[in-house]
Amino acid sequence: MRRLFSAYALAALAAAFAGPAHATDLKLMTGPQGGVWIPLGGQLKDMWEKAVPGLSVQALPGAGIANVRGVEEGKADIGFGNSISTVDAVIGNQPFTKPHENVCNVATLYPQYFQVVVRADAGINSVKDFKGKGVSTQQRGNTGELITQHLLRVHGLSYNDVKMSFVSYTDSVSQLQDGHAHVFTLGTTIPSGAVMDLASAREVRLLDLSDSLEGMRKINPGYTLVTVPKGTYPKQDKDVKVIGYATHIVASCKLPADTVYTMTKAMAQNIPTLASVNKAIAGLTPKDMAEDIGVPFHPGAARFYKEAGIQVKAR
Repeated sequence: MRRLFSAYALAALAAAFAGPAHATDLKLMTGPQGGVWIPLGGQLKDMWEKAVPGLSVQALPGAGIANVRGVEEGKADIGFGNSISTVDAVIGNQPFTKPHENVCNVATLYPQYFQVVVRADAGINSVKDFKGKGVSTQQRGNTGELITQHLLRVHGLSYNDVKMSFVSYTDSVSQLQDGHAHVFTLGTTIPSGAVMDLASAREVRLLDLSDSLEGMRKINPGYTLVTVPKGTYPKQDKDVKVIGYATHIVASCKLPADTVYTMTKAMAQNIPTLASVNKAIAGLTPKDMAEDIGVPFHPGAARFYKEAGIQVKAR
């Protein structure tokens, strides 16, 4: 009996130190007010809590760069990221001060469009025309804000040459409506609800950025050129080329593999639900989710992709 009791005690002790197979409380960093990441984060929260027994997900506002930092520093467990800035984080390029080793890729979701919206009466035909004008973008730490810096640099400008405002999408719309700003830059999906709201109140144009790609790629090779089809916004009568990148999900590499495996599987099984918030996700496949964007995958996500017949690089 004494030996039997000792065996039970050792087993209980081992189980206690082994910890749970699943994490139970997670912090999810989403995006700024007015963007698609907040409602999309709500859908992820619901599906993950249903998929993982006992899981509780707290959704918090965030931004592309801030989310990656939050995961690295342990302030968040999972979050939305943008391929260009996450690669910078993993490598340790500016605005990050060191290589981030606790950031793992989970899944690519959809392409992002960096859009430059200008008031039709502002006399702006190129980025060079921004000089002396009011430019409204997201708060510092947001990927859209960083891309705005890059775009200005490519055209020989800086924040000192324009009248910058770092606010939410909603406030940017208000600033263009009331004349306090002439330019609104943002990185999001299409059509952007914020741009639609603005276009319904004031005549605006989407600026073509074809001439910026070469310079942008010298700063970050992850930049691409994507097309906003004509008719996406009111009075947009032609296709417009803008700067593109990818939105993906990042997670702490320390999260249990079982948890991330189940969360990744839940996303793959609920694409129509996610697409109800963002049409760009419609038709997403495990192969698309496993796209190599230069960020090592979490072992749990890698396990799901392996089962789907897809080999990925895991941390």
